[in-house]
Amino acid sequence: MFLQVHFLTSYHATLLNRDDAGLAKRIAFGGSPRLRVSSQCQKRHWREWMFSQTSLPTGVRSRHFFDRVVKRELVDGGMDAAYAHELVFHLGNAVLHSASSKEGLTKDTLAMSQPVLFGRPEAEYFVSVIREAARRGDASAAKSYIDDTVTEAKRNFKAMLRQSGTNEPAVGFEGAMFGRFVTSDILSRVDAPVHVAHAFTTHALDTEVDFFTVVDDLAEVEETGAAHANDMELGAGLFYGYVAVDVPLLVSNLSGCDPKEWRDGDVESARRLLELLVTAAAEVSPGAKLGATAPYARAECVLLEVGDEQPRSLANAFLKAIPLRHGGDAMRESVEAMSNYVEALDRMYGAGAVTRFVATLHPWPAGLGTSATFQASVTQALDALFGAPR
Repeated sequence: MFLQVHFLTSYHATLLNRDDAGLAKRIAFGGSPRLRVSSQCQKRHWREWMFSQTSLPTGVRSRHFFDRVVKRELVDGGMDAAYAHELVFHLGNAVLHSASSKEGLTKDTLAMSQPVLFGRPEAEYFVSVIREAARRGDASAAKSYIDDTVTEAKRNFKAMLRQSGTNEPAVGFEGAMFGRFVTSDILSRVDAPVHVAHAFTTHALDTEVDFFTVVDDLAEVEETGAAHANDMELGAGLFYGYVAVDVPLLVSNLSGCDPKEWRDGDVESARRLLELLVTAAAEVSPGAKLGATAPYARAECVLLEVGDEQPRSLANAFLKAIPLRHGGDAMRESVEAMSNYVEALDRMYGAGAVTRFVATLHPWPAGLGTSATFQASVTQALDALFGAPR
């Protein structure tokens, strides 16, 4: 069972997502260059907003997890800092080493070479292992206990977490949604049920360079010009965004159930997270240069699709770039292009078992879904997935 989210959002002069040269990110599509916003950028902004909207467990993505979370808790709990450092270093290396990777911690800082997502339950488990190891007496006995525990955990780390009293999701709700890739033999790899496409403009790229200056308020007499000058690329654009969610896998990641038995899992948490995700996609702007461009906008068309067939993007509705012309309405034409493409796909493949819900400021064919307010459309889509709340 999948939930698909298609949205069209128009932004005024902004710089939503920059590349390594400081220019607006772009991609060629259908023979025309387009502005784009990366999936990583979108997910980052959505996650940050979702953090403030839910009490579900969160995680931390950092190179410094073992030093600033695990070691700090041990020291705050009364363990000698040098001894805690020694045991955390031993545990971290044992956890991160795998058959395919010998990566470990930097000895002096306990830092990893790249950020890894860890959940609160995992932090609590590692702290408990080291505290138990420290009760064994000397450092040699403590490290032997850690080695034995890690060897046992390799067989089933999730089972070890449960035995220690921790609960799912081990990697927090963002890991349950967006996944975690690890090479460790112990840490659980989490497949991402939420798939996010790079958003791109439905029309060809059209940018300009904004030249700006800064005047020194305390040097107006001796300086007749600018004290600083610079420039940045700005572009206005109407973006198509797309998200597909594997709902059984999301429920499985949240509750630990088999994906085939997802209806018996934690569907309430999944429902709440999907409501937040759809709202974030429609309302949360992935904007940089906040003070200079105020890059805030909301989607003017949101199409939600629920069904058990393989998802498919509607990006090809804009394979031919929407023309930007004087007196034209690019948003209205983009909505029309998207609905026409949906109709064409239905004629070719059949409508199937998909159910559609639409919230839009612009005309939408009556036969292509139930039209309502944004919140009503989200509620109806979630009811189609999970049934009405009790």
